[in-house]
Amino acid sequence: MVFYMPDSSRRTPLEGMSSSTRADAMTPSEVVAELDRYIVGQQDAKRAVAVALRNRWRRRQLPRNVADEVLPKNILMIGPTGVGKTEIARRLSRLTGSPFLKVEATKFTEVGYVGRDCESMVRDLVEIAIDIIRTERRRDVHAAATRAVEDRLLEAIAAAQGTGAADGRSRIEAREELRRKLRDGELEDLVVTIRVPDESTAAFKIAGAPGMEEIDVRLGEMMPGMFGRREKERRVKVSEARTILQRQEEDARLDREAIEKEAVRRVEQTGILFIDELDKVAAPGGQSHGPDVSRQGVQRDLLPIVEGTIVQTKHGPVRTDHILFIAAGAFHVARPSDLIPELQGRFPIRVELDALGREEFVRILTEPESSLIRQYQALLAVDGVELDVREDAIEEIAAIADRANALMENIGARRLTTVLERLLEPVLFDAPDRARGKIVIDSARVREALAEVVEQDDLARYVL
Repeated sequence: MVFYMPDSSRRTPLEGMSSSTRADAMTPSEVVAELDRYIVGQQDAKRAVAVALRNRWRRRQLPRNVADEVLPKNILMIGPTGVGKTEIARRLSRLTGSPFLKVEATKFTEVGYVGRDCESMVRDLVEIAIDIIRTERRRDVHAAATRAVEDRLLEAIAAAQGTGAADGRSRIEAREELRRKLRDGELEDLVVTIRVPDESTAAFKIAGAPGMEEIDVRLGEMMPGMFGRREKERRVKVSEARTILQRQEEDARLDREAIEKEAVRRVEQTGILFIDELDKVAAPGGQSHGPDVSRQGVQRDLLPIVEGTIVQTKHGPVRTDHILFIAAGAFHVARPSDLIPELQGRFPIRVELDALGREEFVRILTEPESSLIRQYQALLAVDGVELDVREDAIEEIAAIADRANALMENIGARRLTTVLERLLEPVLFDAPDRARGKIVIDSARVREALAEVVEQDDLARYVL
């Protein structure tokens, strides 16, 4: 496979963005293969997000003036609940390490109404990016912070024990003895006194108009000369003091302004916003009266964000032009064509996810690395119980889940969780008290445990 790469003499990758971060440089086929480890089927959707991911990497290799013109091709996933729409987007964000946020379109209200405004999802995405970058930077300063924490703990322990001597040599020897005990874990339960920031003067809040976020105002940051840095003493065990001091020392070595700047840049260039239940804000049949007016108002507020605008946050303005938007909905009642035309045009890539049946349920229970069967086996192994689920039992579980979906609301693969929980609840309850050993689940045991459900036509009577 050959990729077009601009001449390196003309290439100026986007400022602050590396040419390859984690899985950004993976080919689409590699991305699909990685998603296959966790998600069964839905190849069209996997291919669509894989291409979108690769296009991001391609864009960062282009000259700046060309890259600014290359906009992300937003994706609309159409399919019933429980078929993997959210999981595909979530796994994609984990692959790239990109800031990722899932929101529900029904949580937003039109500007002027009480509720969350659509721009809040961009502000929340920036906060997620800040947490990601802060975690990365903490790893960089962890070793230096750990050394400083040890010295501070030694001072606190020495003060608590009254350790000291007039002779300088004896003092050094005493300090090294304390250091040895501290590293060997002999002083973990010793109570020491440490100084921590006094949060009583942290902030006050100014409430904005309905639908607007509260504004945090920290007087200490605005007027440090007037308020200074206040601290208070706290008595804790050495084990707890280490955690508190580690966070303090790491924070002291972090450049908050640089973190915020990088967070804004990362959101602008690699952010992913997953808007679920978009069909719930569409007016069926194009109606525009009653509550549908407010629904269309939410669409109109979403439009400029998806289209590309500047959202003001407390960490600086954020351009949304190159954020990847992935929308999803069942579209049972409303159709994609019921969205306002301008918003439809902002989701050019449309993929329809397949409904799941018995065969897919069998694969979901057995193929993914984190399948439900493996999760329950791992949980019971903690109590020394080996869970052996036979092949015929898996077939029976899949059949019951498929039947329940057919007779009631179709909730896709989520039905497997409720069926398995009902099947294994006695085992999960008794496991800590029973003798260690092996529990075999076969089709006969499944039918016995779920006999009432299997024999009754009215499945709505049961919590499945």
